[in-house]
Amino acid sequence: MAKRYWLLKCEPEAYTIGDLKRDGVTSWEGVRNYQARNYMRDDMKPGDGVLFYASNADPSGVSGLAEIAREGYPDHFAFDPKHDYHDAKSDPESPTWFMVDIRFVDSFDTIVPLASLKATPGLEAMMVTQKGSRLSVQPVTKQEFEIVASLGRKGARASAKKTK
Repeated sequence: MAKRYWLLKCEPEAYTIGDLKRDGVTSWEGVRNYQARNYMRDDMKPGDGVLFYASNADPSGVSGLAEIAREGYPDHFAFDPKHDYHDAKSDPESPTWFMVDIRFVDSFDTIVPLASLKATPGLEAMMVTQKGSRLSVQPVTKQEFEIVASLGRKGARASAKKTK
């Protein structure tokens, strides 16, 4: 199967690319949107590329790269009544919610802000650049992934030049 690419959004108060760098691998749990769940359950496979997006940040944007480490499996937090992600309607015999594991790949010295994504040729159709796009798990094309990764790495080179 061909490698796919994704953008995963997370608020910095919950988890950051720095946290993922420290942890190496983490579960991506708590997604409670059916379309996003379907991507995680049905489409994400180990080795798929991930743009790690800091949402509700200042600025919001892509802060690094990850990859899918484990394909979709039941989100066990949905079954725990003491957990924030509990869903009383979810049943372990027929789970409603799924999660994946992601692995750290790279962090950018500076965030690639949403404004830059919107202004970059080749990213015009990227879901995150569209007005009203709030989905926390989004597919991206290989070209979009490569453009954003290049922007993030250029930012690292630019900040290295400033310190010399």
